[in-house]
Amino acid sequence: MEAPAAPHNPAETELIVHSPEQMRDLGRRLAKLLRAGDLVMLSGELGAGKTTLTRGLGEGLGVRGAVTSPTFVIARVHPSLGDGPPLLHVDAYRLGGGLDEMEDLDLDVSLPESVVVVEWGEGRLEELTEDRLHVTIHRAVGDTTDEVRHVTLTGVGERWTAVDLGSLSA
Repeated sequence: MEAPAAPHNPAETELIVHSPEQMRDLGRRLAKLLRAGDLVMLSGELGAGKTTLTRGLGEGLGVRGAVTSPTFVIARVHPSLGDGPPLLHVDAYRLGGGLDEMEDLDLDVSLPESVVVVEWGEGRLEELTEDRLHVTIHRAVGDTTDEVRHVTLTGVGERWTAVDLGSLSA
């Protein structure tokens, strides 16, 4: 992975990921920065690597079960195999509304004890918490292998002011 020039916002970093395995590894490293109560919102076009990143998060958090896309079930809970928080993986792609439509998922109840990862949540779930991590994944323009991705991680809220997201470029 390569890190472009240093970002101006300490709660933001940009990375270049060259393969699905590097995306998964980024997820494993990001998991070390996460704790119960964290909301991670993933955005990017279909096939960008959101679920691959979440697989790495699941591995890094040490949760049970294969992390797969929850598109048709909307949400999957992966309990911790140790003493860490469970992973709640949500796919809001098919949901048109905001937090009201997702009320049946009880995200506000699950959030304090879990790491909640939401694919396609942008513009829908920001009101869930003031503290969240936005991860945006874009395919690199002109990439002939279709594997290179530009990843931007942006921490929002007080929780993320002291977190060194730049450490993920290692």
